[in-house]
Parts: sequence; structure tokens; C-alpha cells
Amino acid sequence: MEVIRMLNPRSLYIVIDRDLNRFWKYRWWLAGLVTMNLADLFIFALVFNNMVRRDLIPDYFIFMAPGITAIASFASAFSIGREVGVEVRREYTQYLLSLPISRYELAIGRILSGTVRGLIYQTPFMILTIILIKIPEPLNLAEMILASALLASTMSSLSIAISTSTKNFDMQATLRSFSYFILFFISNVFYPDPLIKTRFPEPLYTVAILNPISLTVSLYREILGISPSAFSTYQILMLLGVWLIIALVLGGYFYLRNLER
Repeated sequence: MEVIRMLNPRSLYIVIDRDLNRFWKYRWWLAGLVTMNLADLFIFALVFNNMVRRDLIPDYFIFMAPGITAIASFASAFSIGREVGVEVRREYTQYLLSLPISRYELAIGRILSGTVRGLIYQTPFMILTIILIKIPEPLNLAEMILASALLASTMSSLSIAISTSTKNFDMQATLRSFSYFILFFISNVFYPDPLIKTRFPEPLYTVAILNPISLTVSLYREILGISPSAFSTYQILMLLGVWLIIALVLGGYFYLRNLER
């Protein structure tokens, strides 16, 4: 609570505004990311639509759309860690410390920047998914947005934790790629939960189902009437909250440790 009282909203706004302006400067990177996400949706749907079991997935395009929506939030929020990593290697943080902004405001501001990026980038994918499938009730839509915010905050914090845990570029890249691989492929974005349960060993199935991306996708699919979830909406939001607390602690600790060296 003491930390929260020390946060100046204007300082947080300055940090977020700066990071958002930098985000829009990477136009070609954004164009590539949008293209990749749309390609994932259309190519996977076209290739696998007639190959999957109809009893598990009647329409693979509809099945994939919520997964791509969650991936969009995850990928864009994760990008904040790459920029923080560059600042760490170039010791740019010394300049940040000279600004009239506290360390806590810098740490929280960077995490919020990643969260806002994730939500902004995800919005068109969310709209497309809703148009393609169905318009949810207002309360359900609010639950989807809340889940998106929790996922984006978790990914932003986790990405910052990875990028500030070491100054070694090779190690940063390895950790980021490994985390990306685990979160992306060991999830239910591409496969239905029953198939994961029959094909994956029990420990890997547990990881896949409790993955924050899987939890968010499960909530989307449950609300949009695509497939039932093993967890209730309340349970999913609570689990996403647990993921967020863990990621916040890690991201805040490593970022502040780096600033105080």
C-alpha cells in the first residue's frame, strides 16, 4: 500500500505515453506482427479445417479465432521486454534515473506500458473474433476484457523480468525464445483440451491447461459458445490474477534490482 501511495499518476502517464509513442514508431514491425497473426488464423484454418476430427472441432477457423486474439495481446505486451533489454545492455537506465520519476514509478509505468500496448493491439482482433462468432452479453464482454488485461499485464511483467535478469544479450534472447515457445505451443491455442489430455503426459497437460494464454483462450471460447471450459469464469479470472501477482513480483524485483546497481 505504501508503494501505491508513492505513485504519481502524472509520472506514470509520462512513462506510458513515451513507450506508446515508441511503439507506433515500429510500423514495419507492427505490420509484420499483424500479418503473422492473420496468417496464423487463415493458413492454419485453411490447412487443418478438413483434417481435424469434426466431433472435437466442427470449424477450425472459428476454433482458432479466440486463440489468435489471445496471442495478439501476448505478443504485443511481450515486446516491452525487448526495449527494456536494449536499455539494460546500453546502460540507458542511468538516463532514466536522472529524470524526476521514482524507481517504483518507472517499474510500474513500464509494466503498464506493456499492458496498454497489448490491449490496443488486440482490439481489432477481438472485434474480428466477435463479428465472426457472436456478440457476447455486456457482462461477458467485460469478463473477456478483464481477462485480456490480466494476460497483457502478466506478459508485460514476465517479459521485463526476463530482460532485466541478465545483461547478456545471448542469454536474454535464449530465455525470451524459450518462454515464448512454452507459452505459445504448450497451450490450447491450436488444440482442444480433450485432445491435449489424451496426447500429452499428465505434467505437460497440467502446464498446458494452466498456461495463462490457455486460461484466457478457454474463457473466450466458453463465452463465445465454442467449447466448454474445465474451469468456471470466476476460477479462470482468479488463476489469471495469481499469474499476474507472480509475474508482477518477478518483473518489479528484477527491474528495480537493475536500477539500483
